[in-house]
Amino acid sequence: MTRIERLKPRLRYAKRLPLLSPRLWRRRVVTWLGALLVAVVALAFARAADAAQDGFALLLAGRPLLILVLAPAGLALSVWLTRRVFPGAQGSGIPQTIAALHMTDAKAIDTILSLRVAAGKVLLTLLGLLCGASIGREGPTVQVGAALMHALGGVLRLPRHDLRRSMTLAGGAAGIAAAFNTPLAGIVFAIEELSHSFEARTSGTVLTAVILAGIATLAAAGNYTYFGVSTAEMNLGAGWLAVALCALAGGLAGGVFSAALVSAANGLPGLAGRFPMRHPIMFAALCGLALALLGLVSAGTTYGTGYAQARGLVEGKATLPALFPIFKLLATVVSYLSGIPGGIFAPSLAIGAGIGQWLSGLIPSAPSGAVVLLGMVAYFSGVVQAPITATVIVMEMTDNQRMTIPLLATSMLAFGVSRLVCRRPLYGALARRFLSAVSHRAT
Repeated sequence: MTRIERLKPRLRYAKRLPLLSPRLWRRRVVTWLGALLVAVVALAFARAADAAQDGFALLLAGRPLLILVLAPAGLALSVWLTRRVFPGAQGSGIPQTIAALHMTDAKAIDTILSLRVAAGKVLLTLLGLLCGASIGREGPTVQVGAALMHALGGVLRLPRHDLRRSMTLAGGAAGIAAAFNTPLAGIVFAIEELSHSFEARTSGTVLTAVILAGIATLAAAGNYTYFGVSTAEMNLGAGWLAVALCALAGGLAGGVFSAALVSAANGLPGLAGRFPMRHPIMFAALCGLALALLGLVSAGTTYGTGYAQARGLVEGKATLPALFPIFKLLATVVSYLSGIPGGIFAPSLAIGAGIGQWLSGLIPSAPSGAVVLLGMVAYFSGVVQAPITATVIVMEMTDNQRMTIPLLATSMLAFGVSRLVCRRPLYGALARRFLSAVSHRAT
């Protein structure tokens, strides 16, 4: 036996080692490139969303009544394009991603996480923002990130479902991390909301994807904080009354919001349920008209993501009407029910900030900036019923670790209040509804 023949078994063994396996290194490199691609797409999406909102402001400059035509026409067009050109692109994108993570039918997963749907998600979300819809881009970014990583998993021809699932989960987590520039929130979101667990086989892929997405975001956009920097803090004492009040108000409002969306998704009784099904384009136009009227009544504060309003309240540079959170909540419900693509993350944080501003007037012993943060985390936790994710997102987005304990306490209490109103988490309930619809179509 020659020397080379004696070495062949050792070489075959070496190739099976994790650090030397060409197959595993190919998978790692593709995953890393995918995470960087998700970050680049998320940043481009963010800048395009800002441009769409700037374009909306230019269209309405000096012509506030134009919204009475722009919103109905824009939402009707968006729903028409969603149904005819990009079927499956409607809604937030997070329920679809959760549903895909729990599916085993490869063809059905390919349909939900197709690049065509991802492209439609981006384009139609931008169209909604250009028309004044109260939607966010963060939820759609999760589905886009999941779709990109799912496509790369197809390139790798991953042999097992759990490996493909880990790629999808990593893409969704990288999407939320890049959208908010909050790496820790991306990891927690993947654990608490997307997968509801943290499997050892999945953890390394998710962590790596989030870290690389965070590095790419840092390199391209700098070390920015989404809602600016908050220096607010809250010591033990009378000010902690704000924790209880914000948790009660935010949890209740968030639970009502979630319950309304879940009920609508399950189908309303009578004409209210039949009309949207039979005349979706006309229904979207009517939603656009309602959106326009809400905008006019609120002096234009309900249009778009709500980012500017929330940041102004966090930094103490803005004062909004007392009824802003109610108008913004209604505008977000109307935008979601219309059937257009778009998320609820940013609008929810804006609503919560408005609730905090309103409650700060009732609690003079608590710093107003701190109460705004408590309102944000309370309402957001009430909506998504993911208290740890809500806490980490608000903490990271405002660069305020001093408020960690009050934020966590408020978030947990708001979660409990929300469960009294809406017994099932919003995204989980919508995902189950989506899975049921897919199963019904398949049979």
